[in-house]
Amino acid sequence: MNYQKLGAALAMALNDVQDPATPSLTVFIHTEPISEAAIAILQSFDVSDVTSDKDTFTATLSANAISQLSEQTWVKSLQLSQKLGLLNNGKRMQSFKI
Repeated sequence: MNYQKLGAALAMALNDVQDPATPSLTVFIHTEPISEAAIAILQSFDVSDVTSDKDTFTATLSANAISQLSEQTWVKSLQLSQKLGLLNNGKRMQSFKI
């Protein structure tokens, strides 16, 4: 595992993984321009919509897959995709007076 390519949140989330073979972490994969071989590797991890004109992909991966991708020279970084919540838990925002 090349931890230098992992975002802090992803590195921490990997510590909580129960089964390293089960896809459980949704990540952004940032790459250099990719070759046909790189496309095949991404597709082998069920990354969808992989084309050579893209450099960012989203996938739900296992810890093992993250480890393997982090070792690829064409992978720039792997970042945990954060779940988005409603602003202010859906409550009405207070107005501000200046």
